[in-house]
Amino acid sequence: MELALSPDQKLLQKSARGLREKECSLDRIRGLEDGELRWSRDWWRKGAELGWAATVVPEELGGGSVSGEGVRDLALIAEELGAGVAPGPLLPVNAVLAGLVHAHGTGPDHSAEIESLVAGETVASWAVYEPGGEWTAEPPGLTATPAGGGIVLEGVKDRVEDAAQSDLFLVTAATAQGTAQFLVPASAPGVTVTPQWSLDLSRAFGEVRFEGVQVGEDALVGVPGDLRTVERQLQIAIVVQCAELCGGLDRIFDLTTRWAFDRYSFGRPLASYQALKHRFADMRTWIEACHATTQAAAGAVQAAAPDAPRLVSVAKAYVGDRAPVILQDCVQLHGGIGVTWEHDLHLYLRRAVLDQSLYGTPRDHRLRLADLASARPAEGNDPR
Repeated sequence: MELALSPDQKLLQKSARGLREKECSLDRIRGLEDGELRWSRDWWRKGAELGWAATVVPEELGGGSVSGEGVRDLALIAEELGAGVAPGPLLPVNAVLAGLVHAHGTGPDHSAEIESLVAGETVASWAVYEPGGEWTAEPPGLTATPAGGGIVLEGVKDRVEDAAQSDLFLVTAATAQGTAQFLVPASAPGVTVTPQWSLDLSRAFGEVRFEGVQVGEDALVGVPGDLRTVERQLQIAIVVQCAELCGGLDRIFDLTTRWAFDRYSFGRPLASYQALKHRFADMRTWIEACHATTQAAAGAVQAAAPDAPRLVSVAKAYVGDRAPVILQDCVQLHGGIGVTWEHDLHLYLRRAVLDQSLYGTPRDHRLRLADLASARPAEGNDPR
């Protein structure tokens, strides 16, 4: 949580919490069955009315944020939703919007699509992962070939979040000019979505096949070979991801602390034992560091600072490593009840383990930090 929030930010936070608690209780999430939709369009439209898809979009394109610092406001929303492991396309929609906004003015105009996404009328997801592959945006295996006055897409993407409920896919593809991105309707002929199993009960993923999918040249986002847009999307995705995990860690740490005071062993509360006090102190320190690295990353991404790639990777490497460890410790402190299906703990642990691998593992980001540190100054790291 930010140390100092404006009244408008506090209201944004409160409204997100209220909608989450009303519409997406943990009991509902625990009761979700295979194949059941994780969230409804009505739920997402209500969130969009509260500004969940507007913060990274400038006012001239139909967006806006309560504080004027949209990335920080988005992180606040993500924390509140993460506190309840809430479903919904907050990450994929904002990652796509970040790309469309960053590329605006350098290629075909997508103002209409931006406006529709901000209003919650349509949902989009970033199709960037390829089957069997680790995180990398390039070189894509999916190809985009000019044909008949348009572009033909051939290939497969997987781990596409909310693929079954998306109206649009922002697809990375290989072209003769380099890696490019195309905005493709999910209803286009040749697009096939197959559900994939997800460790996180509140999130759904899918494999998306593009078999001879023909789109117009106006489907291009930005210009081919410009990876700065992809970098911007990655940064937004990781800020949202880390902020959600921070919100979940706060919630479970508070729950575990209360449990330790309420649960007695040999006539004493568990919280009175010195060895357990040390474990709680360690966890609290790690959680504060998670918040600090996430806030630093959000601030750098907001400012489009030259060190944004570095701070984003620091956040993902640290939060990605620490979150599962903290949650596993909370499970152990709860004893036998902590490993039962009925307890809430496993919902948070599942999300942390999944998020640890999405958009680069902590190891991937430590390697990225090494690459950034060894890059020549002339090359630069500015995502702008």
